[in-house]
Amino acid sequence: MAAAHCRTAVSPTSERTLAPPSVRVAHAADAAGLYALSEPFMRSGALLWRTPETYATTAREFLVAEDGEGILEGCVALRAYPGDARAPVGMPAVLHNFCVRSGRQRRGVGSRLLAALLREAAARSVGEVFAATTGGGEAFVRSGFRETDAGRAPRAWAVSLDPGRGSRVFARSLTAQPTAGAGATRPRPDLRVW
Repeated sequence: MAAAHCRTAVSPTSERTLAPPSVRVAHAADAAGLYALSEPFMRSGALLWRTPETYATTAREFLVAEDGEGILEGCVALRAYPGDARAPVGMPAVLHNFCVRSGRQRRGVGSRLLAALLREAAARSVGEVFAATTGGGEAFVRSGFRETDAGRAPRAWAVSLDPGRGSRVFARSLTAQPTAGAGATRPRPDLRVW
């Protein structure tokens, strides 16, 4: 039962509610948990296959959401491309391996992960964040991303996209204020509390 592993709080109406997960930078010891969390998405084809060893060597690229008992509820990774000259301002980065555990989806876990990732990206002088998805991309749009052409993305990442997967590419600028109605706020690099 998922609720057994989550912190609870009492709402103003005296109902017990799930407390939001904490978000932190992953470390090598999280590799098995990252793999276990991602594996159902790899099986479904939503994520590319990665080995447990890959998660161990890239763990520091990840942010993880965990419940009060330390169980991983979601993850997302950020890879910067500092040598890519196509970025108009700041370096480009790619968001990847974004997933939320079944049973915790549509409860704000993904939104908290995306918000934390955008704050981290801004703190690292990233000018634009790119993502690809085989899904509808609604979570990205809600976070201020807009669909774009892969040709604008970091070259090394763009050429690695498999056209057979039918991925849609999204981008979010971190250097300009969003247009009215975009529904997103500009991340503040001084806010590093997740």
